[in-house]
Amino acid sequence: MNEVVTLGCRLNLAESEAIRAALADQPDTVVVNSCAVTAEAVRQSRRAVRRLRRQHPQARLLVTGCAATIDPESFAAMAEVDEVVPNEAKLQVERFMRPRAVGAPEASALPPARERNAGQGRHTRAFVPVQTGCDHACTFCVIPWGRGASVSTPVAEVLRAVERHLDAGTREIVLTGVDVTGWGADLPGTPRLGALVSAILAAFPAPGRLRLSSLDGVEIDDELFALITQEARVMPHVHLSLQSGDDMVLKRMKRRHSRAEAVSLSERLRAARPDIAIGADLIAGFPTETAAMHANNVALVHDCAVVHGHVFPYSPRPGTPAARMPQVPPPLVRERAAEVRAAVSAERIRWLETLVGKPRAVLAERDGTGHSPEFAPYRLPAGTDPGEVVTLTPTRIIEGMLA
Repeated sequence: MNEVVTLGCRLNLAESEAIRAALADQPDTVVVNSCAVTAEAVRQSRRAVRRLRRQHPQARLLVTGCAATIDPESFAAMAEVDEVVPNEAKLQVERFMRPRAVGAPEASALPPARERNAGQGRHTRAFVPVQTGCDHACTFCVIPWGRGASVSTPVAEVLRAVERHLDAGTREIVLTGVDVTGWGADLPGTPRLGALVSAILAAFPAPGRLRLSSLDGVEIDDELFALITQEARVMPHVHLSLQSGDDMVLKRMKRRHSRAEAVSLSERLRAARPDIAIGADLIAGFPTETAAMHANNVALVHDCAVVHGHVFPYSPRPGTPAARMPQVPPPLVRERAAEVRAAVSAERIRWLETLVGKPRAVLAERDGTGHSPEFAPYRLPAGTDPGEVVTLTPTRIIEGMLA
C-alpha cells in the first residue's frame, strides 16, 4: 500500500499528484510532502512522519517538501525516515523507486513528472503548477530557501497540462506556484502572468473555470487585471498576499506594497467586478507589532472586504531577519491572530448573507459540498455527482455553508 501525505500549499498538492503517479508500481512506499511556512507546519510534518511510521511499520518512508529541504539533517536523523528527497528532486520519478534487484527489468519510461502534475482527472478541480521558487526576500519567510529562485513553466508546457486535465473531464483549473504573479520573469521576453492566462483562454475557448492561486498585488499587470474583472471564464475570486495592514510592519517585512495600495487594489477589483470575492494571507503578531499596528491589521479585513482569510500567527523561522527583531510574546500573538480571524469571520458571514436567494453555478465536490465561482461553499442536494455544475439558489446558511 502506498500513501502520500501533503502539508502546506497548493503547489505541494499538485506535486503530490505527480509523486502518486510515480509510486503507482512501487510496493509499500509512504511519502510526506512537508511544509515549512511556519514552525507549526514543521511540527505537523514531523507528527505526520511519526504517525505514518506507526501505521506502516514495514513501508519505505520518504520525506520531501520545504521543511525537509531546509533542514534535511534533522529529518534524516528521525528513526522513522528512510530517505530525504529535496524539493529540486521531488519530481524525479527515480527518487521514489526502490533500488532495482540485480537482473530485474528496467522500469518503463514515464513522461516527465512536471507533465503529470495535479490530478490526472481524478478531481473536479486540478492544480496546474506554472512556477516555483521566489526571487523576493520577505524578512519572515524561509520558502525561498526551500524552493530556490523563481523558475517559470513555459507556455506550451502549461497548455499541455491544462489540455490533459480538460480531456479527462476536469471542470476547473487552478494555476498555482510559490509566486504565481512572478511567472515569466525568467522566460525569453519576460512575459507577465496576464499573457499566460490569455494563452490558456485562447487555446481552450469552450466554457470552463479558470482560477488563480495567491497573487502579489504589485505584480498584477494590466492584462491580468482586465481578465480577472472582465473574462467570465476567470473566476471572480482573488487571493492576495497582503500579510499586514500596517505600513511600518509591511516595511519591516520588506513587502513591496503599502496599506493604501492594498485597499486601492481591492476597491478597483470590486468596482470593476462587483461579485468578486477577496481572499488574503495575513500575519498576526509580527515582531515589533504594537497595539495600533495590530488594529490596522484588523481594520484591513473590512477595508479590503476580505471574505477568504488565511491568518497565520507569526512564528520565528531560524535564520530569517524577522527572527532577530524584538518579538511579540507568543500568548499575545495567538490572541491577535484570533482577533484577525474573528474579523474575517464577521466579514465572511456578511458576504454569505448577500448570496442567500441568488442562483449560482456550483461545482460539485466529492464530499457532498461544492463551490460557486466566488468560492462560496455550498451544501449539495443528495445524489449530485462530483464534477457536475448545478445551479443552486440557497435559502439559508448552515454551519458556514449556503444551503
